[in-house]
Amino acid sequence: MKHSATLSDEPVPAMAPATWPLPEPALAYFPNARSVSDRDLAAGAVIHLRGGVDMADQQGQFGHLPVLLDRCVELLAPALTRTAADGSGAVVVDATLGAGGHSERLLSEFAGLRVIGLDRDPGALELAGGRLAGFGDRFTAVRTRYDGLADALAQCGYAERRSIDGVLFDLGVSSMQLDRTERGFSYSVDAPLDMRMDPDLPLTAADILNTYDKAALTRILREYGEERFASRIAGAVLRRRETAPFASTAELVELLYQAIPAPARRTGGHPGKRTFQALRVAVNAELDSLRAALPAALAAVRVGGRVVVMAYQSLEDRIVKSVFADATASRTPAGLPVELPGHEPEFTSLTRGAERADAEEIERNPRSAAVRLRAVQRATERGQA
Repeated sequence: MKHSATLSDEPVPAMAPATWPLPEPALAYFPNARSVSDRDLAAGAVIHLRGGVDMADQQGQFGHLPVLLDRCVELLAPALTRTAADGSGAVVVDATLGAGGHSERLLSEFAGLRVIGLDRDPGALELAGGRLAGFGDRFTAVRTRYDGLADALAQCGYAERRSIDGVLFDLGVSSMQLDRTERGFSYSVDAPLDMRMDPDLPLTAADILNTYDKAALTRILREYGEERFASRIAGAVLRRRETAPFASTAELVELLYQAIPAPARRTGGHPGKRTFQALRVAVNAELDSLRAALPAALAAVRVGGRVVVMAYQSLEDRIVKSVFADATASRTPAGLPVELPGHEPEFTSLTRGAERADAEEIERNPRSAAVRLRAVQRATERGQA
């Protein structure tokens, strides 16, 4: 889920950069995260790191460029304006609120629209809540993972089925969360091995590395990171922790440099990117959450309602593709010449495969380079309880 850090005056312990060469920016580890580059600075970006992130650029003080913003609005607009051109009576769930960029645009574009924003990170809710306060009761924030969508709707007075007009997912980790170095998401600086999107979660990346057996570690690295050296890395982790438990990202990066063969380290990006991704996914149960959230989102939209999802890595996109393929499939037995009544597809696809950002958007917003956007629209009431 996409998150962002809160602006805070509380001091954060300084974390020293790793002592070995780490030439690749965080963008290589999190392709969906926008890194600050010389081009950003030349464009007027101002970054102040305190207990959080204070960024000023062409998008204002929030320093976050929403990905495919115009396209998301274009896809959702027909569902939001069926009753009134200004969106009056329509409700959309921003299932990955983050800094609130997509929600702000939707609320500004449609003066009668109501937005319910979900996020598990209290810092993101504080930041987005301040940003969207001017919209009054048209915006409601709920602290939950996106698989808590049905409960969030109930809290806001809506049924879990056929009660809203749109759902938007912008999956992944935001650059603002990466900039909170103490959260341990990035391998480019030394930090505690945390990786929790929700600071109240009990499990950290250090817990996994220090307590899981080799088989469990291998499975996590292979399934969630698609790491071909998973068994080798897991064995090295067990040997290393016999000496001392893992505590920092620098210790893990050092081990990965030693465990992964030199020829493999020279290709495919930073050697830590797959292991860090795997641990982050495991700590936050990201894929299980997504598998539960997508059916809930599909169930929640009315006929004509739309669900738009942006994914940034293949594991997420495969889940989205599979769920959407099932939702848009006919239930008429193969070989029959006509569609049987009541067996027609429940949804229709609004995109041909996965849409990608064009060169202009990538130049303006580098974190859009990896995005894969898919969208569907409810066509029938089939499956309604």
